[in-house]
Amino acid sequence: MQKLKALDRVMFSYLNGSWHNPVFDYALPIMRHAYFWAPLYLFILVLVLQNSRKNVLLWLLFTALVVTLSDYISSDLIKENFFRLRPCNDLTLVPPARLLLSYRPQSSSFISSHAANHFCIAMFFFLTLKNLMGKYGLWLFAWAAFICYAQVYVGVHYPLDVIAGAIVGIVFGYLCGTLANRYFPLA
Repeated sequence: MQKLKALDRVMFSYLNGSWHNPVFDYALPIMRHAYFWAPLYLFILVLVLQNSRKNVLLWLLFTALVVTLSDYISSDLIKENFFRLRPCNDLTLVPPARLLLSYRPQSSSFISSHAANHFCIAMFFFLTLKNLMGKYGLWLFAWAAFICYAQVYVGVHYPLDVIAGAIVGIVFGYLCGTLANRYFPLA
């Protein structure tokens, strides 16, 4: 376990420190905020409303429930029971973390709720909107991965935090997407 933590810290030092550039220093703090990514999800919801005729209201309600539960699982169940100091607050990091935000989050670093929620949404949309989005639904995973990369880049998560969050999100999104397709598929 110690070797894994050491590797995580080394990877963090590369992603947050060594491999930085002025464009990402400006763009990535912006990309992790809701005002940047919410329009995409709003666009997808409008797309569903315009192109689906069956079970739309149930799908919308289930989507809201899925996102709420994903956030609850990652933020309230896992983070509250597995405390890990965030890299931006860890004074033992050498070199110290570059924090590109105007604040230092105090909650647990493990797991990343951003990662869990975005990968949950990506998997849920990918499964339930296959007929509507086709192969373009795969871009949702790239979108989620980029937002997760931003979490490490700005200094608020270690790489394993976002990887664990992504796994939780994918599993939960898969389970919920499978249920939605079985009981109230969009048509």
